[in-house]
Amino acid sequence: MADHRVPSGTAPHTRLPFGIGARKPKHFRDMARVVWQNRDNLGYAWKVLSRGVCDGCALGVAGFHDWTIDGVHLCMTRLNLLRLNTMPEMDHARLADVAPLRALDNRALRDLGRLAHPMRRRRGEPGFTRVSWDEALASIGERIRKTDADRLAFFLTSRGITNEIYYTAQKVARFLGTNNVDNAARLCHAPSTAAMKQTLGVAASTCSYTDWIGTDLLVFFGSNPANDQPVATKYLHMAKAAGTRVVMVNPYLEPGMVRYWVPSTASSALFGTKITDDWYAVAQGGDIAFLYGALKHLLAIGGVEDAFVDAHVSGFRVLAETATALPWDVLERAAGLPRASMEAFGAQLAAARTGVFVWSMGLTQHPWGADNVRMVLNLALARGFLGRDKCGVMPIRGHSSVQGGAEMGAYATAFPGGKPITAENAAPLSAAYGFPVPERPGLSATEMIEAADRGKLDVLYALGGNFLRTLPDPDHVAGALARVPVRVHQDILLTDQMLIEPGEEVWLLPARTRYEQDDGGTETTTERRIVFSPEIPREVGEARAEWRILLDLARAVHPERAQLLGCEDGWRMREEIARIVPFYAGIEKLREGGDQFQYGGPHLCADGVCATSDGRAHVVAPPLPDLSRPEGAFHVSTRRGKQFNTLVYADVDPLNGAPRDAVLMSETDAARLHLLHGDRVELHNELGRLACTVHLAPIAEGSLQVHWPEGNVLIRRGVVDPGGLAPDYNALVHVARSPAL
Repeated sequence: MADHRVPSGTAPHTRLPFGIGARKPKHFRDMARVVWQNRDNLGYAWKVLSRGVCDGCALGVAGFHDWTIDGVHLCMTRLNLLRLNTMPEMDHARLADVAPLRALDNRALRDLGRLAHPMRRRRGEPGFTRVSWDEALASIGERIRKTDADRLAFFLTSRGITNEIYYTAQKVARFLGTNNVDNAARLCHAPSTAAMKQTLGVAASTCSYTDWIGTDLLVFFGSNPANDQPVATKYLHMAKAAGTRVVMVNPYLEPGMVRYWVPSTASSALFGTKITDDWYAVAQGGDIAFLYGALKHLLAIGGVEDAFVDAHVSGFRVLAETATALPWDVLERAAGLPRASMEAFGAQLAAARTGVFVWSMGLTQHPWGADNVRMVLNLALARGFLGRDKCGVMPIRGHSSVQGGAEMGAYATAFPGGKPITAENAAPLSAAYGFPVPERPGLSATEMIEAADRGKLDVLYALGGNFLRTLPDPDHVAGALARVPVRVHQDILLTDQMLIEPGEEVWLLPARTRYEQDDGGTETTTERRIVFSPEIPREVGEARAEWRILLDLARAVHPERAQLLGCEDGWRMREEIARIVPFYAGIEKLREGGDQFQYGGPHLCADGVCATSDGRAHVVAPPLPDLSRPEGAFHVSTRRGKQFNTLVYADVDPLNGAPRDAVLMSETDAARLHLLHGDRVELHNELGRLACTVHLAPIAEGSLQVHWPEGNVLIRRGVVDPGGLAPDYNALVHVARSPAL
């Protein structure tokens, strides 16, 4: 059996306490920097931290505590976002001429301060002019009233917005006659939703974070919690202490998952926590082949939990026949790993009585993203890792309440409760709302931009987000946005997509943060916990609660039937959510900070009984993707560094020392190209070129990684996973040494 233990030379190492001398985040130094940044509003900053629910990743810390372990939680992701909630309003005079602003990157635009007044820019004008709320709502409302509903679209990001905002946005969109409403989940975990609904009948984590601690085997597929969900490293520290074995299936050996210093845990802060025990360096895109190989070995050694499969799984015979028939040499080429590696992983699974599988965008952001997830589910079901303690499958979320976005119905392909958009499902929703709800699916996020490019979108209402930086081929996105006659950007700060020339008009509507939101709000965490965050009053200019802006706009469009909107305040809105989405019943009772409940209880699919029509899991055998590449080409994928979504916080990632222009490359590939660490190169394909600095790293041969969103210039638009309509964020590129300056 091959040795897949993490090489000792790859771990950040030091004999000194607190990781002195090792490459690692400087937590205490960074905390001091955050205090300095917020020195003008420290009182409010403390209220946000001590009373609010974290607006960073979706682990759901309330105040300084959570529901997984005892002790204080405070991570740098949350602290880095703190300034968004304490900063003063910007000098709006700077918006009078956008030309100088175009020279600033989004980090500099963010640092200008909060949007505090409605602003308008017409075509041909150098910049924005301040207008009143009445004028803004009346003008936008009139334009929407004259617009065919099919040519109107709403997009919502997940930057700290609440379930109440998602719910209001979808209701307003349908009140206006369109299902063209989508959210940021489309770009990350939509393939997970598609695969899990088909296989298990649910589209959320089936287990809780407590199941990590003490499970026999915890496997991360294409996921890096040390970077994306830092509080989770505390869970991992406790899991390791409880005897859990941690495995990483990923092209790159993430340094933060090798050893991490958890600052709020004394022993870890002093000496660090060794996290990953075994690393399988699967080729980019090779996960399906790797998982087939593991299943093939499970079948050969009698490692399938036959009693569970017979009682709870349909379609397994075809899956088993497919895995058995696949030749090892085919699987080896596709996985980028030898047979011994797949057998070793299969043997680990067979030896584990309990297991939890966790995955993220490393699996989903492929044209076969849903199939990747289906294979993870297939393997979990083969071992019976479902519906019991210390077992489960978890699509871990990186953005606050993005889990709730689709469940509230802010989705082009689903109504509230995750119900597919069909005439059958539209009828009861229409009856409940008192107005007709459209019966066919709307435009997804990527389809909105393609419609804009073809001149088929008249009004684009963007609540947060930045299509210019989140979608592939940014030049194409910029051109498409410029063709939309009316763009409305409802946000808390300035982004560069707002500075794109108007088709006719661009509007900026200032929003309140989640903490300023009238009547408080709720978020849904990765583990399905619905948590209440109280209103922490603060006035920033004329900023309004986001759900109020949406309702006021809908009333301006159709004042004659505005009474049908309801949702007059946050309390009545939550009562309506409980009626419309039955598994959210209980949300109407949340009133104090930290009030919460976990819908479905600790485990979905308890005792293996799924939420499908027959109570059984339905597995399929996905095809192997075509991973062929021309001679000399590489597979490149996009990764996150020191950032939260597109909010970049550092030029160098403290976990691996990679600058923003780095290309992660294996030593073997670098030697083949006669390149050294620090050499300047260009990655190029038919779409574009990206200047990079070679950064040698433990990564699968033939695979490269560059930072997102910078790498989007290499990514082909229009390539999406057919199951979830999420974009592919990978490309084929060639590497050329940069010409001498």
